[in-house]
Amino acid sequence: MYQVLNTKYRSTFLTQLLGVALLAVSASSFALPSDRNQQLSLVADRATYNEKTGITTYTGNVVIEQGTMKLQADSIVATLNSQREIHTITAKGQLAKFQQQMEANKGLARGEAQSIVYNAETGIITLTGNAYLYQNGSSIRGNSLKYSMNKGDVEAVGSASNRVQIIIPPSSSKKMPGARD
Repeated sequence: MYQVLNTKYRSTFLTQLLGVALLAVSASSFALPSDRNQQLSLVADRATYNEKTGITTYTGNVVIEQGTMKLQADSIVATLNSQREIHTITAKGQLAKFQQQMEANKGLARGEAQSIVYNAETGIITLTGNAYLYQNGSSIRGNSLKYSMNKGDVEAVGSASNRVQIIIPPSSSKKMPGARD
């Protein structure tokens, strides 16, 4: 089913469509600058927008790509605040996944969880349910992970059956203060 948008609502819809990419690219200082200049591609089985509530929903094997950034989920919901700006973006799925190359000399950063929520007002990304982040051999896994894009802080929370696990490869640990050869 295709939804036809009239001109009045098209700019708001496009603003939300572009805002969905914020999940991985809004911390542009942490991503490849060239990603921002690439076209954004979003494919889904269905896209709906409700002007009254300010909610856009994408369902059915949703894939968003822009440069090295890729986000995959069963569904993505974007909500607007009272100023009609992106408030939150929620990606859900068996495992919602994202990847992006943050620096030219480093590999892809990858993450996955059953739910990935980006709060545009706080700059916090929360991964919940089998949460996992990986880059260059280092990884962190837990029941939930919170990452502050503004501060660079990461908080990992485990559970009795899913304790926090952090893996740091030997070459990385030598660079840490206090590490010995």
